[in-house]
Amino acid sequence: PPNLQPATLQELAPELRHDRWPLDPEDRWIESVDVAAFGDEVHRLGQRLLAEERDAGEAHLEHLHKIVRYSDCLAVLGLSTMWMVPNPLTVLALGFWAHSRFTMVGHHSLHGGHNRIDPTKHYHSSNFGSKSIQRRVLDWFDWFLPEAWGAEHDLHHFRLSEDDDPDVVENVARTWKGPAKKWFMSFLTLLIWKWGYIAPQTFKELKVKEYRKAGRPLPEGFDPRAPMTLLEAFRSEGRNVFSSWELLGEVLLPYFVLHFVVLPLPLVLIDPSLELLWNAEWNLLLADVLSNFLLFACVATNHCGSDMYRFKQACKPWSPTFYLRAVCASTNFDHGGEVSNFLHGWTNHQIEHHCWPHLSMLSLSRGAPELQDICKRHGVPYVQESIWTRLFKTLEVMTEQTKMRWFPEAWERPADLLPLRPGLSSV
Repeated sequence: PPNLQPATLQELAPELRHDRWPLDPEDRWIESVDVAAFGDEVHRLGQRLLAEERDAGEAHLEHLHKIVRYSDCLAVLGLSTMWMVPNPLTVLALGFWAHSRFTMVGHHSLHGGHNRIDPTKHYHSSNFGSKSIQRRVLDWFDWFLPEAWGAEHDLHHFRLSEDDDPDVVENVARTWKGPAKKWFMSFLTLLIWKWGYIAPQTFKELKVKEYRKAGRPLPEGFDPRAPMTLLEAFRSEGRNVFSSWELLGEVLLPYFVLHFVVLPLPLVLIDPSLELLWNAEWNLLLADVLSNFLLFACVATNHCGSDMYRFKQACKPWSPTFYLRAVCASTNFDHGGEVSNFLHGWTNHQIEHHCWPHLSMLSLSRGAPELQDICKRHGVPYVQESIWTRLFKTLEVMTEQTKMRWFPEAWERPADLLPLRPGLSSV
């Protein structure tokens, strides 16, 4: 019966779980899916793509270098014109420079997507952007620590759309009380996403990881699953895994000082009147707002909407359920050519990326048509819409006009689930 608690359902014999209640019309596709067969096909496709990467790594490395060259060209264009009166060309170049370094270069490097193809190990997941301020500045300089983002993002991939997933936008929006505040904070979030949420949230996950590795108990009253915004970081002083001064000194201020102060400072030597300096500051500021918007629109919307699923219990990595969730809790934007892929930051292949996070961007593009065919044959929804449609659906969830769907627990595959801890999420 539907009033059974999740823990009780897990205690039932597997054969009794087939006594399931009727599904909502939107969930009827679940009835006909052979999860084991579906997962096996997706897994075998991923293994084949991985083998092709190992055999033809040069093509994947050249593709990566091409993406880096595009990004570097945007950097040169933006930086060489930032002295001009604030203008769309400079703002777009600087904004997409930051966007491309995040979504394609840094993102896939820390996933290990370039480990097999780069003989220099520069883009290796254990080296890229971390271990020193020099590597951070030269490789992936943004509002957050690359190693902190890596700790947080691993949790996102292997706890996708659960309460343990730190990237569930619905959970962040739930902390805003009242319709007016929800609307105001939803639009504000679009403009401050990186320094207002990603920087403190990823730093929190890194510190939690360090606490647990050292065997230290978390501070009393600290909830590791609660969203950590910049405001909350200051509010929770004394009962947090880091101090506000640590966040400022290690994470936010280095970027602010070097990017907004040191970078344009030479313009003072050219123009002591400071006019060129202020032009540069405005261009950098507007580009930062743009890069925040681009990141939210391309990343936060990938797993949010009334047609996206959430889950009560964790599953085993690389199990059939893992692959099913990667598809039904993710959405792609419209595929296109190289330019479209670049502008989307390759997040228009998010379904493929969540099935095989360790593969290169080129492999994701090559595997997309086959994965789409597998989903079609097995009746698994492969959602693909424009970025503007997904942004609208995300804002609907953030303002509580709609809600995300919970995957019916009685229809989960028991062999794939991880055990529940009493009162907590699964481990």
